[in-house]
Amino acid sequence: MRRPAIDRLLPSAYQQAVVPGSVLDALLDVMEGMHAPEEEILARIEDISSAYRAPDRFVPFLAHWVGLDHLVPGFDRTPADRTSVDGTPAGRIPVGRLRDLVAHGAELAQWRGTSRGLCLLLEIATGATGFVIEEPRPFAFVVRVPAAAVPQVDLVRQLIAVEKPAATTFDVIADHQ
Repeated sequence: MRRPAIDRLLPSAYQQAVVPGSVLDALLDVMEGMHAPEEEILARIEDISSAYRAPDRFVPFLAHWVGLDHLVPGFDRTPADRTSVDGTPAGRIPVGRLRDLVAHGAELAQWRGTSRGLCLLLEIATGATGFVIEEPRPFAFVVRVPAAAVPQVDLVRQLIAVEKPAATTFDVIADHQ
């Protein structure tokens, strides 16, 4: 809140008592300074709920908002010393990809539990296209992983395990072309 706005909130007797160099004048300056950090946050409040403008540390919370919270905390089961090609701990979704998942949250929710939804999730999470899902028998499916996503096959398996319908089994076949 800016100083003139604070001044207007004071009773008229106090407004008349505000003179440069007075204690009340100094107190109002301090009040303005104390409001500054919150004013800055409020000026860009829409950034907090934006998948691409929110601070990195806030993106997992946004994932909770769009029903993707099951993708965030469960991947710390992998050993901390293993890393993928891009330097991200093995089995974790990099924050940039998590932002993409949050941005597509409504579409992912619409198709959740379907082959189309699983392919979309895998494509967004890995950045690779060309996933194919085959259903050779009831309650079982095979996911063919394109060559571009083979380095992330551990992540692919983990994503399938948490996204697949409960009564199904799956196999993953990596394309090494």
